[in-house]
Formats: sequence, C-alpha cells, structure tokens
Amino acid sequence: MRVMKWSMIALAVSAGTSQLAMASAQDESKGFIEDSKLSVKTRMLYFSRDFRNNEGGQSRREETGLGFVGTFESGFTQGTVGVGVDAIGMLGLKLDSGKGRAGTGLFPTGSDGRSQDDYSKGGGAVKFRISDTVLKVGDQFTALPVFATDDSRLLPEIAQGTLITSNEIEGLTLHAGHFTSLTAQEQTNRDSFGLKEANVVGGTYAFTDNLSTSLYYSKVEDYWRKYYANVNWALPISDNQGLVFDFNIYDTKSEGSAEYRAFDGDKLDNRAFSLSGAYNIGAHTFTLAYQKVTGDGDYGYGIDGGGTIFLANSVARSDFNAEDEKSWQARYDLNFAEYGIPGLTFMTRYVRGSDANVAGTSNGKEWERDVDIKYVLQEGPAKDLSFRVRQATYRSSDGVYYDSPSIDELRLIVEYPLSIL
Repeated sequence: MRVMKWSMIALAVSAGTSQLAMASAQDESKGFIEDSKLSVKTRMLYFSRDFRNNEGGQSRREETGLGFVGTFESGFTQGTVGVGVDAIGMLGLKLDSGKGRAGTGLFPTGSDGRSQDDYSKGGGAVKFRISDTVLKVGDQFTALPVFATDDSRLLPEIAQGTLITSNEIEGLTLHAGHFTSLTAQEQTNRDSFGLKEANVVGGTYAFTDNLSTSLYYSKVEDYWRKYYANVNWALPISDNQGLVFDFNIYDTKSEGSAEYRAFDGDKLDNRAFSLSGAYNIGAHTFTLAYQKVTGDGDYGYGIDGGGTIFLANSVARSDFNAEDEKSWQARYDLNFAEYGIPGLTFMTRYVRGSDANVAGTSNGKEWERDVDIKYVLQEGPAKDLSFRVRQATYRSSDGVYYDSPSIDELRLIVEYPLSIL
C-alpha cells in the first residue's frame, strides 16, 4: 500500500529541475571515492493483525522483527563517461513469533509453518553516467508508477534489471527500464514473483514550479500492458495557505497468457483513476479524494512491484481497487512544528468503498479508518531516530476482500538511519 504518491513525483521533478544548464552532473563529478555514500537503516517493527471474525481460519498474526538495510553508492569516475557501483545488503532477525501467529509478511515461512529466525539478501549494480543521464544495471530499488518496489514490511523488495534516468532537459525527467526478476520483501529468492520480463518507459515534466505531469507505459510479459498518467497542480493562496490537486489514472489490459484475470475468469481491461484535493493552512492539511475502477477486473499489480499503485485510496490495509468499485476518502494531517514540537506529526483518514463486483456480490462494501503518529528526533546524538504508531481498522460487508470481514491492525515502528560516509 502506498500513500501520497504525488510527493515522490514531486521529488523526481525537483531532481530534474536542479540540474544546471551550463554544467552537467558528470562535469561536476569529484570521483569514485570522493562522492561515495554509505548508510545503514535500522528498523524494528512490531506487526499485529487481528482477524476478529475469521471463523475456521487464523485469528491473529503477530510478529516482531529487526531489520538492517545497508546501501553503498559510489561516486562516478571523472571523464566523459563516469563509472560507479552500488551495493545493497540486508539482514532480518526474528525477535518474536509463533507457529499460530506467523504469516505477517515479515519473515520467510518454513514447511512447518514457522517463521525463520533470520534471513538476508542483497546485490549490486554497475552504473554509467554521461552528462545528466545515468544507466544502472543490476539490483536496485525503483519508484516508478508502473514499476515500484515495496517497503511496507521489515525489508524492501529488490528489482533486478536495467534502468536509464535522464535529466538532460531542464524540468524533464525520463525513464526507460527492462527488468527480469523481483525479490519479495520477506523472501531471499531473486525470482520470488515469477516475473519473466517487464519493460517500462515514461517521464515527468514540470511546466512550472506548481504544475507537473507524468506519463508512463509498461508491458509485463504474460500479464498486461499499462498506461499511467498524472497531473499535479499546487495553487498557493498566501504565505501559509495553499491547495494541491492530484489526478492519477491507470489503463490496464491483459496480454499474453493473461495469468492474472478477473475473479470470473475474464481478461483484465479496466481503468482506475483517483482525484484528490488538499487544503493546507498553517499546521493543518485537509484532504478529500475520490477513486473509481471501471471495466473488467480489479486494478492488478504485484508482479510489477508491490508499490505499483499510485492511487489516492491505496491506504494501510485496502487499495479499494475491486472491479467497478467507487471509493472516497477524508483525511486530516497535523504538523506539531507550528506548536513548538518539530518532528511530531499526526494523520487520520477514513475511506469507504461501494459497488464492488467481487465473488458472491456486485455490491461489495468496505471501509477503513487509519491513525498514524510519528516523531523524529531533530537534534542530538540520536538525530533522525523516529518512532511511529500506525493503527488501521478495516471492515467489509461479507469478508470476500481479505479473507475476513473484520481486521484490526497495529504497527509499531522504530527507525534509525545512520550515514557513515
């Protein structure tokens, strides 16, 4: 599940507009070692999911883990063509679990139904840079709206393939990629999803500081082809007030053997869109969003990355992405920096979906209520250490969505990013 996807698009635009027309990034390279970065992120995660009315099934999943994600990014050698390498190393440790409580997605599960005590994975990539264009080949994290790795559990997904990122034109960021496998969050197998081939192309363009658009295309062998488009418009009202409008749309159609189908066996041929408006005044942000799926089948994703759903109502537990489903969201954010507590933020939202065409009914209903509180230390020896509480309450009309009509979920997250170089 992903939230506020347009913030990532804004970052991409920022990266594109930061390049100077007179001097490229490669011209300013200091060298392979001089520009190197080494960091380690430590994450402790308590995950609890209570299936309140799951008769005959597992009533509770509850586990705690400790994860380490180390990343090394070299600089580029000097010259017309810069060369560098990146490396990823990850370790997950089980702190608490049980055979009857396993299955949270934090750890690999053995044949006995128990979670493994530990697991590790990693990889590397070689990269080349000419001017403001980078070619990266190997293991990497991705954040494209048609191919995005997920990081919602203990350790993130890793994609294997080739990605070109170009910022040659001011305000324009272009991507082209070819991926051949994907490692799941709780797995060590480099081909966890059975991905054969995924090709992506697209980009983001900032017309002004306040208006940007994105357009992407992807084709996943034996699954589907997708189009994605986005428009993001920020409208300042005064020094402490503003509006942000964000529109996202996917067009998905089955191709090849169509291994992913609608619940009734039909091939996918659908459109999924969301429109949101956020009003910010001082410490407060109020957001309203509407999302709708039309055509045959749910909006499908996963084989192309667990984060490939840049829609407003993809939230903590549900995506509200069933066939014909309509959903709306009301959200409130509060930044306590305005009240003398920098680093403390609060969010709550409510999402309701209806008219979903799912197995057993053409009028499926679901709703979710989320609360998120986060505090990040702003100074001192433990600067950037964060504490987060995420609680989700989910209910559906008949339990056809997630094997249970009633789910209460709690996540306690402690993270510490450490920059070594």
